[in-house]
Amino acid sequence: MKKSTFTLIIFLIVGLITGIIIGQLLASVPALAFLTKSVQISWEPKADLQVVKYEFHLLVKLNLCSIIGLVGAYLLYRKL
Repeated sequence: MKKSTFTLIIFLIVGLITGIIIGQLLASVPALAFLTKSVQISWEPKADLQVVKYEFHLLVKLNLCSIIGLVGAYLLYRKL
């Protein structure tokens, strides 16, 4: 299989979603609370140029499970 940037992005998105789902499933286990503790990263650029005005809000919530999912997806991609 030919490696491409598109394939890498798909692998990373699937790994991230898998990590998030596993994190939500493990949220009810008190002993694994450190895996599901989230950190929010926010970016809000905006500009008013009199002709064009835009506002953009990006919020990313990462936890250890989602990062493990990203790393696992990258390792699977490398094995292709």
